[in-house]
Amino acid sequence: MSDYVLLDIVRNGQVATIELKRLEPHLRALMRTEKRGGAQRASEVARALTELRHDDSVRVIVITGKDDVFTIPPSSYGHHGNPGNDWDIMSGVTRAVEAMCTIEKPVIAKVNGHAVGFGANLVLACDFIVAREDAIIADHHMSAGELEIDGKVVGSAEHCMVTGDGGAVFAPLKMPMNMAKEYLMLARPFTAKELAGMGVVNYAVPASELDAKTDEIAQRLLKRNAYALAMTKRVLNKQMLAQFNLVHDASLGYEFLNFYMQTPQAKDLAKGRGEDKL
Repeated sequence: MSDYVLLDIVRNGQVATIELKRLEPHLRALMRTEKRGGAQRASEVARALTELRHDDSVRVIVITGKDDVFTIPPSSYGHHGNPGNDWDIMSGVTRAVEAMCTIEKPVIAKVNGHAVGFGANLVLACDFIVAREDAIIADHHMSAGELEIDGKVVGSAEHCMVTGDGGAVFAPLKMPMNMAKEYLMLARPFTAKELAGMGVVNYAVPASELDAKTDEIAQRLLKRNAYALAMTKRVLNKQMLAQFNLVHDASLGYEFLNFYMQTPQAKDLAKGRGEDKL
């Protein structure tokens, strides 16, 4: 079993739960020190999914957050520029997104609180989504400092970036295209209740009913033949895997290019050219 810093794996019979840790100050400090940003969480999610994929005692996976938060990203990254760190970011994110497309075991998102950034797109990648009805789901990349949740600006206000951590893969598959564009291009936050109305979230429930509804779905899945479930999911996820192959490398590559185009050095070289126009 691997050691994890930003998540825990809890096993209960044939159900394993990946619990994403809340980024308390000491964990944020660690991420800044290592200059890996959100990539460390993505890398650990990829390793956890791989571990559980090969654990024959596990048939259903649940992904949730600790306490009352699913995921909130760091407010500042500043981690690009070192080839080794950049490779860690690219490979960690890619492995996590690819793992969600290829894992045969059913994965349930139990959205216990706000899910922003990579966590929000992780939610959209799951086979079933059960969410607290007032939970916010949002991609912060293009927010330009405008995304406020509970009265606080969430995500980096320093840059306006292409979403390279799964949003471009999963949002167009789960939402009507015009709403996917609003979700990504305007960083519009949606409540789980709104997304349930669009058919994106399976169940938006009061917080008091979240555990019971998630357990109900898990137990119903366990009554199905494991091989039939795995092969059915493989068939259904072919479209998701095709979308991954089609857009993920481009979206992640454009995010990195986008970052370098917005550094102080690049802005100084531009001298106003390309800063406010195509």
